[in-house]
Amino acid sequence: MAISKESMQFYQQTLEVTRKQIGELNTQIEEELARVKERLAELQASKNAAKQIYDGTCRILGIENDLEKEEEQSAE
Repeated sequence: MAISKESMQFYQQTLEVTRKQIGELNTQIEEELARVKERLAELQASKNAAKQIYDGTCRILGIENDLEKEEEQSAE
């Protein structure tokens, strides 16, 4: 099936536009993923600091760290 010159130009332009859109979307996705990874790292650091405080407090009080026990059970 032969297509007209105008149709050929239309489809070529459509290819160029959508390729550009896909590239821009890929860039936005990568930027968003970088932000999410950074935020997750911040949250993990905060969690680790809180766990250290909790563990230290358990030691001072002479009680078992129940969070460690729960984490061990959930890992199994």
